[in-house]
Amino acid sequence: MGSLYLRLAWLYLYLGRLRWPRILLLGLFAAVAIEALTATLRFGLNMQSTRDTGAIGRYTFGLRVHHGYIGVAVAVAALFVRKVAIRNLLLIVAIGLVLSDLFHHFLVLWPLTGSPQFDLVYPRP
Repeated sequence: MGSLYLRLAWLYLYLGRLRWPRILLLGLFAAVAIEALTATLRFGLNMQSTRDTGAIGRYTFGLRVHHGYIGVAVAVAALFVRKVAIRNLLLIVAIGLVLSDLFHHFLVLWPLTGSPQFDLVYPRP
């Protein structure tokens, strides 16, 4: 257990010392990892969020919730966090989510399917 504690303490210290260039770079790395997962779900498992998550549309008033939107919400939340390490971690996650969503729709889906499929609302049944 001590080893895990030491690793988390080291991570916390590392995150607390990060500056903007490194935060952006780590956010880009996170975006690539998130996009790899998203592309695997989309093309490997033939999942399409508009088709396969349409049931949640009634809870979002028909609005599609892209992971980029969640990234924006995380970025706004990070502005209110006082602990620098936690704020930096939230910013890395936020950047990763926003960039991954943009990559997915405009650099992956658009060239491969001919449409960015950036739907703002779920189609009506």
